[in-house]
Amino acid sequence: MLELLKDFWKEEDGMGVVEIALIIIVLVGLALLFKEQITKLVKGILGQITDDAEEVYK
Repeated sequence: MLELLKDFWKEEDGMGVVEIALIIIVLVGLALLFKEQITKLVKGILGQITDDAEEVYK
C-alpha cells in the first residue's frame, strides 16, 4: 500500500495539462483585470490603421 502511494506521488503524466490550465487561468484573469486598457489600446491601433488606410486611398 505504501509503495502504491509513493508511485502515485511520483506520477507526472498529467502535470503538463495542469501547467497549461494554470497559465490559461492567469492570462484570462489578466485580460479581465485590464479589459478597459486593452480595449482602449486596440481601438486606438485600429483607428490609426483606418486613418492611414484612408490616406492611401485618397
